Amino acid sequence: MAAPASPDSAVKQRIVIENCAIATVDADDTEYAGGHVVVADNVIESVGAGKAPEGLANVVRRIDGTGHLVTPGLINTHHHFYQWITRGLATDHNLFNWLVALYPTWARIDAAMLTAATHGSLGMMVKGGVTTASDHHYVFPRGAGDLVGAELAAVADIGARITLARGSMDRSEKDGGLPPDFAVETTEGALLGTEEAIDKHHDSSFGSMVHIAAAPCSPFSISTELLREGAALARRKGVRMHTHGSETVEEEKFCHELFGMGPTDYFESTGWLGEDVWMAHCVHMNDSDIAAFARTKTGVAHCPSSNARLAAGIARVPDMLAAGVPVGLGVDGTASNESGELHTELRNALLINRLNPVHREAALNARQALRLGTYGGAQVLGRTGEIGSLEPGKLADLVLWKLDGLGHSSIADPVTALVFGPAAPVTLSLVDGKPVVEDNHLTNIDEDAIARSTRAEAQRLARIAAEG
Repeated sequence: MAAPASPDSAVKQRIVIENCAIATVDADDTEYAGGHVVVADNVIESVGAGKAPEGLANVVRRIDGTGHLVTPGLINTHHHFYQWITRGLATDHNLFNWLVALYPTWARIDAAMLTAATHGSLGMMVKGGVTTASDHHYVFPRGAGDLVGAELAAVADIGARITLARGSMDRSEKDGGLPPDFAVETTEGALLGTEEAIDKHHDSSFGSMVHIAAAPCSPFSISTELLREGAALARRKGVRMHTHGSETVEEEKFCHELFGMGPTDYFESTGWLGEDVWMAHCVHMNDSDIAAFARTKTGVAHCPSSNARLAAGIARVPDMLAAGVPVGLGVDGTASNESGELHTELRNALLINRLNPVHREAALNARQALRLGTYGGAQVLGRTGEIGSLEPGKLADLVLWKLDGLGHSSIADPVTALVFGPAAPVTLSLVDGKPVVEDNHLTNIDEDAIARSTRAEAQRLARIAAEG
């Protein structure tokens, strides 16, 4: 997989990683028991067996990767960063009851709270190997400040890539929805806010650090008009579309009662199936639903731990993959997955899907789980030409996992060790060729400061919510 070296005069710096196992997650699942990766500025220059090519100029760092595995950076395809400051609440609720319990608190969030929550949510993921994250933020209380700007600034503090799915809700309790009346926007306000976020922040260039997607929240919190107009807006602007879909049996019942059809048919009727769409959860999908997603190449963000936390069920991931549906992994908001980590979702996706009585032990293997968390995520976010696999010319978003310690040293196969074993320490994580994690610590922001600020903002939010 080596590529011709870039002219040395054109390369400002190179990072060389050698003596490591490598899982490229390319189309052929190429792996090296002992190999090298060369990063030239912000792109991968070469990947291959053995030592790096001789005579490389401008090598600013040479890393001995003995005892390590290099993989593409993990890609989180669904999250709600703001929920970091409402963890540990409503722990014995199903989805609908959980939402009813927490919406009144979430509706009090402001820009300072979101900044702290973003630092906490994204910081935890990045420490665990995430290099690109998607956040679905749909709570915009009046007077809360510039929440999109606050979140993106906090993301930049940490140094990860982001797809910010600018969410919205316009169906409140008075309209038969779940959110309280004061927690939603008007349809017009939601569309204008989404368009403003796209115009101000979306960058479609190669290597972009910020993508914006249009993302009305879910069938039980949005109007049909918002879905239809949101799709038209997204396609006019050339951005992706995201929402929640088929998460629970209650949602299925809700859609039949309100719209006379199931969620998938309802989404298709409003323009919400297509290669530019991905949906979170998709737990309750029948054969016809899966076929519709496969036919339209609609993507899925699989969130196994959140689905289990809320007792939503087991998504039919093996059937989706067999049909050709693009599937990535998601942490989901940390009010329904308090660990906030994606690398543990590799293991959880594999184990939970093996509980499916149809597929059992054949449901997923270690390499399929790693693909879900890397290339599958790039598919879902529309960035396979840039990230998701280790190939020359792609962006230098990669992770060096330490596998020679107590938790992994007796597992011979490194990919099996990463997926089946305990959470592996991250020795180095690069985003755009720049370190965001070194020796299991964030490089760009103080973790203790994050802990203090998130604790303080969580307490402030709880006080405000209690005061009503």
